[in-house]
Amino acid sequence: MKTPLIQSKKLSDLNCCNVWLKMESSNVTGSFKERSIGHACAQYAQQGAKKFISSSGGNAGVSVAYMGNQLQIPVIIVVPKTTSQTAIDLMRKENAEVIVHGDSWLEANDLALSYVSSDNIYIHPFDHPYLWDGVSQMIKEVLDAGVTPDAVVLSVGGGSLLSGVQQGLTTHGLKIPIYAVETEGTASLNTAIQKKQHIKLDEVTGIATTLAAKQVCKNAFDISQQENIVGLTVSDKEALQACFEFLNDHRTLVEPACGATLSVLYDKKLSFSATSNVLVIVCGGASVTLNQLLNYAKDLSLNQ
Repeated sequence: MKTPLIQSKKLSDLNCCNVWLKMESSNVTGSFKERSIGHACAQYAQQGAKKFISSSGGNAGVSVAYMGNQLQIPVIIVVPKTTSQTAIDLMRKENAEVIVHGDSWLEANDLALSYVSSDNIYIHPFDHPYLWDGVSQMIKEVLDAGVTPDAVVLSVGGGSLLSGVQQGLTTHGLKIPIYAVETEGTASLNTAIQKKQHIKLDEVTGIATTLAAKQVCKNAFDISQQENIVGLTVSDKEALQACFEFLNDHRTLVEPACGATLSVLYDKKLSFSATSNVLVIVCGGASVTLNQLLNYAKDLSLNQ
């Protein structure tokens, strides 16, 4: 699951520093979740799991389905009604049983939990130390490639990516800022940082659906209070525009959740020194399509 680390000439020039892209989008399943979910599934398989149970509307579910197929362990994934047919098809292509239930992830998750037993192991999409252990390895890969980051930029949904990256930095003694990006309609971490409370949003809105956790995991909140975490929010239009620019510049299609991260660099919202190495986690997107992005552009009156 080692992914490429490439220097972006375009983003480096724009931001007058060295921008390095950790291309988690190049995983087989198209997102960083293969790294986190993959590690968790491997751990549970070693412990004798007979079936994997999970709930997800996208990236996590696709990765659970993929890992179950690779490990020859049956998978049940409960998805909310808002899940795209593309995501459901990807899960089923990996031989997962997909059950559509509820209007939100919380409702789908409640049903998923009812299937859990001593043999049927629950794979949480974002809140478990196994997930963070898997993600943390990307920092070792970056350092092994000869790059020592001075800052990290990533997006936040449920908080597993933030948790794992911070764990990796701590393991290797790196005390550097993490710029945690959300869209305005999904800003559960940013709101929690401002209020200094582990709050839950009343609702989440917008096109960055894989960031749409009403509440980040407790570990991510704790990290935001203890480490150098800088919360940022961007508009849906800014996130989407970055998806198109990244596609043109790097021939890689990513979802708006990833576009949110990239937009702060395309729009030069941060300031670094000329010698800074800025690590950007390109988290990808398992089920994103160009037609989907074009439809979003039409809805948001974004000219392409």
